[in-house]
Amino acid sequence: MRQRSINIESIGHPQPIPLACRIGPILATGGIMGRDSETRVMPEDVAGQAANCFRNLALVLAEAGMDMGDVVKITCHVRDDGAREAINASWLEHYPDPAHRPARHTQIATLRGAVLIQLDALAVAKEAA
Repeated sequence: MRQRSINIESIGHPQPIPLACRIGPILATGGIMGRDSETRVMPEDVAGQAANCFRNLALVLAEAGMDMGDVVKITCHVRDDGAREAINASWLEHYPDPAHRPARHTQIATLRGAVLIQLDALAVAKEAA
C-alpha cells in the first residue's frame, strides 16, 4: 500500500479513521480539533480551540515529516462566523509573512459536542518520505 496513516494518540481521533494520510509528498488531514495535546482538555472558547488546532496541525505535519510551510490549503470549519478573529490570531502567528501563506477557506459547519472549530489541511512535502 502507498498510503501511510498518521495517528497521534495525544490529540486523539476516533478509530478506525486516521488523523491524516500521506502518499508520497502529499498529506491530507481529517478534522483537526482544538483539544490540548498535553492536558487533553478542550478549551471553552474559540480562541483557545483555534490556537490548539494550529498547534495540533503542526504535530500531525511533524509526524509525517513535514512542517507548516508545506501546507497549501487549510479549511476552517466553525460553528459561528464570528470565529474569524480568533482564527486570524493563530493564522498570523504561524504565517506572519503574507508572501508565504497557504490558501484558506472558512465555512460554517455543524460540529459535535464542545467543538467550536476544526481544521483540515492539504500539504505537499519537498520530497517523498
